[in-house]
Amino acid sequence: MSFDAQRMYELLPAIYRIRDAQSGEPLKALLSVMADQVGVLEEDLAQLYDDQFIETCNDWVVPYIGDLIGYRALHNVVPKVGSQRAEVAHTIGFRRRKGAAAMLEQLARDVTGWNARAVEFFEQLGWTQWTPNHIRPNSFYAPDLRKWNVLEKINGPFDTVAHTVDVRHIATGQGKYNIQNIGIFLWRLGAYSQTNSPAFQLDANRFQFHPLGLETQLFTNPVTEVEVTHLADPINVPDPLRRRVLYEELEARRQALVDGTEISPVYFGATPVFKITLSGQPGPVPFEKIVICNLSQWRIPADQKPYLHVNADGTTFTEFKKIILAVDPVLGRITFAKPVPAGVQVRVNFFYGFSDDMGGGEYDRAATFDALLAPVEKVPAPHATIQDALNAVVTGGVVEIANSDRYNETLTINVNAGQRVELRAANEHRPTIGLGGDLVINGAADAEVTLNGLLISGGAIRVNGALRALRLRHCTLVPSVNASLSVDLPNVAIEIDHCIVGALRVHERSSVAITDSIVDATDVNIVAIAAANGTDAGGTLQIADSTIIGTVHTLELQLAANSIFMSDVRSEKKQEGCVRFCYLPLTSIVPRRYRCQPEDESHALRVRPQFTSLRYGDPGYGQLALRTATEIREGADDEAEMGAFHELHQPQRETNLRIRLDEYLRFGLEAGIFYVT
Repeated sequence: MSFDAQRMYELLPAIYRIRDAQSGEPLKALLSVMADQVGVLEEDLAQLYDDQFIETCNDWVVPYIGDLIGYRALHNVVPKVGSQRAEVAHTIGFRRRKGAAAMLEQLARDVTGWNARAVEFFEQLGWTQWTPNHIRPNSFYAPDLRKWNVLEKINGPFDTVAHTVDVRHIATGQGKYNIQNIGIFLWRLGAYSQTNSPAFQLDANRFQFHPLGLETQLFTNPVTEVEVTHLADPINVPDPLRRRVLYEELEARRQALVDGTEISPVYFGATPVFKITLSGQPGPVPFEKIVICNLSQWRIPADQKPYLHVNADGTTFTEFKKIILAVDPVLGRITFAKPVPAGVQVRVNFFYGFSDDMGGGEYDRAATFDALLAPVEKVPAPHATIQDALNAVVTGGVVEIANSDRYNETLTINVNAGQRVELRAANEHRPTIGLGGDLVINGAADAEVTLNGLLISGGAIRVNGALRALRLRHCTLVPSVNASLSVDLPNVAIEIDHCIVGALRVHERSSVAITDSIVDATDVNIVAIAAANGTDAGGTLQIADSTIIGTVHTLELQLAANSIFMSDVRSEKKQEGCVRFCYLPLTSIVPRRYRCQPEDESHALRVRPQFTSLRYGDPGYGQLALRTATEIREGADDEAEMGAFHELHQPQRETNLRIRLDEYLRFGLEAGIFYVT
């Protein structure tokens, strides 16, 4: 601020300042008020200058700048559906490069917010070779079976094998290979990191990347493309890792060490796709001591076998860098050649795939924190255990876990009357809590407890006392055949937001509000929500934008919106409440339905939701399959999909992209959209 009140005050004659001091400095106070107002004016003038540029303008200015250049806004623009600012900024460049593959790829990223790759299918057409002239060595109908890297990518977004002409229309998603066809490949799943996490140990030799010991597909960490003219490569998208690709790169790395040459690593460069560290060692396990293989049979690598290099003259040179461990990126398994000594901890960095910020993860959750709650007790320092920190906040406060470690404890949360306690993971961390028994919450009258960003397994959450409110935000209570939350107390308000939880057992005089979550009883025939005994009516239920796997028995279904119930729902009070824009079986006993599916028995089988996977731990867990009926994929009140991933607005993303493709495709070209994940 150029107008400084103190400086202006010092420029006044000394006599005025002396008299002002004798009168209690009213003149100084007046100058201070004037300085504040001038500061506001200066900031407004500076912002007016910034508002002339799309990169720095306020959000409300973006449509006006777009209107100046003839930008046509898309419907239903929300934060997770692309960036209107990016589109306006790139509009002129898009028009100059209309129809170019790189431009269409960038357009798809801007409009949908997903990673994308554009493919010109005419480049993948086979040609009948004319021997005297015009030989096309890359367009033979039969691929070279010696080129593994080409065959590894066949029929995918990075395919380079020649194909015969496909005369079906690409807009229907059936035909691909023709002269006028452009393919836009999209990755709906994102890559989520897990940093310095303890690997799950099965025995002295065998470990798994997932902290719960689940088989999990590892993903790449997308590297941002530097130039807009550069088409995406596999390292630029959140793609599942493949065994052969990683194996060949590590073999080339070992060979380069023997030859004394240099290579340009793709997956094991400055930001490797995974990293394995042993406690007590100065750094991670060198990649040249890791072999990539299929560990479906848990084979132990032979560490005594050295690698041999054959020189040009036929002699062999022995390389004594022996293999220490084997990794399977498809199953997420690790096998050491020799048993890991007791007390040595194996830690891993890796990336897994998922659809949305749900169930905890190393993403930004700062907006969900209770910023006014204090004190904040940190784990692991100064408190070594979570229970020690919880004992320090009985009168209210926060326990924050500042890493993504695993804590094997049996926890008890005690809260005094009228106090609030929050047990949370630090922002962009996801710790794992392995319970030795139930996590017991003892709350006095009007007490409140919040759990945020945690992955909890091994036991359920059980509430005692007179707790007023229990909030679960961005947590995972690992689904199992047993209930993951039991509240056999009246007058408890339970909030579940962006969570993955197992079955719920709630007292009939308590209430449950579920939003953007998955409640998974592991089978449609198991009770997902009911009273403590698992059969009687549970508490009052409000549910929005969620997926319920299992039967539901509630005293009152006050509201259900944009949700999927995979099994029967029974509400004891049919005259109160509303079920709107939901899928639930026709045999359900619920209040008045409005625009729900199926509409009648003749459509019941066709519109039943289909999922990529219903197994917790899979990348496509809870994701609606593309074969799902349009009534479900576009059946919400805003024409988005029903279920837990409603907020992603995936149908709107696709619609917006098709509108833009019609605008930016050259005459005669046709485009099709293909989902990779």
